[in-house]
Amino acid sequence: MLVYLLLIVGLVALILGGDWLVKAAVGLAERWGIPPLIIGLTIVAFGTSAPELVISIKAALNDSSGIAVGNVVGSNIANVLLVLGVPALITRIHYEKNDIADSIILMVIISVVFVWQLMNPPLTYLDGLVLLAFLAAFLSLQFYKARKHQHGDEDYKDEVGNVPTSMPIILGFLVAGLVALPMGANLTVNSAVEIAKQLNVSDEVIGLTIIAIGTSLPELATGIMAARHNNAAVGVGNVIGSNVFNIAAIMGITALVTDIDAVPHILALDAWVMLAVTAILVIIPIFHLTIGRRLGALLLVLYIAYLTTTALF
Repeated sequence: MLVYLLLIVGLVALILGGDWLVKAAVGLAERWGIPPLIIGLTIVAFGTSAPELVISIKAALNDSSGIAVGNVVGSNIANVLLVLGVPALITRIHYEKNDIADSIILMVIISVVFVWQLMNPPLTYLDGLVLLAFLAAFLSLQFYKARKHQHGDEDYKDEVGNVPTSMPIILGFLVAGLVALPMGANLTVNSAVEIAKQLNVSDEVIGLTIIAIGTSLPELATGIMAARHNNAAVGVGNVIGSNVFNIAAIMGITALVTDIDAVPHILALDAWVMLAVTAILVIIPIFHLTIGRRLGALLLVLYIAYLTTTALF
């Protein structure tokens, strides 16, 4: 039981550490007069991916490529099936392809490139540079759209919440975040590896399920809050952005730090599931579908079926 408790403590430390780090960074940015647009597109975007980033780097350095890659692939699957499915039970989600078509296309391209890289292991620093180039393109696109339409200057407020304004509190959040993130990563990775040994399952399965769900909880909370405020379509943008960052930023940076070995379990099933659920984000606006309770429930059923399959595969 102790190892399961340590895993929960590690995931909580990761989530809280990421939140504290984001609040501190946004507080500093506001004090230094950095435009809100830049804060939202860079600091918040990177900060909310901090738990997944430290997990993947720590796992890769520990020769646990299954956890490093499984965390990203599993999170992207959870983002679509779980993070969209649960809010749809609260309110209907509708979005038009014209609003985010270019972002969706870029997300699909990045996902396909990533799977191709996984098919040609190991992922090296050159693969990381390619993914980071796509990240730069995605950020440039979002910056251009935000400037063109003059919206989203305060969008990050909904995701971050109240931020500290006094310097001592900002520094306190900063130190707490910098301590909690690596501590949480150590506890999570070490506990996950131990649980995998006890259950006689692969590191990939643990990364794809327990860790992926844990690190997707912030996105799920954001989606639920947006749904409760009848602004569930915002959750779609968060899912797209999170999926892009998970691959382009997290795998890109991790590949720069160390080579990522082959992950046969993920290539046999989960990478293709990730591409399939990514296609859902393309199909829904093309056919003008609304994600209501029925479709939301279907997404959740599909997610449960996926978790069961990948655990037994």
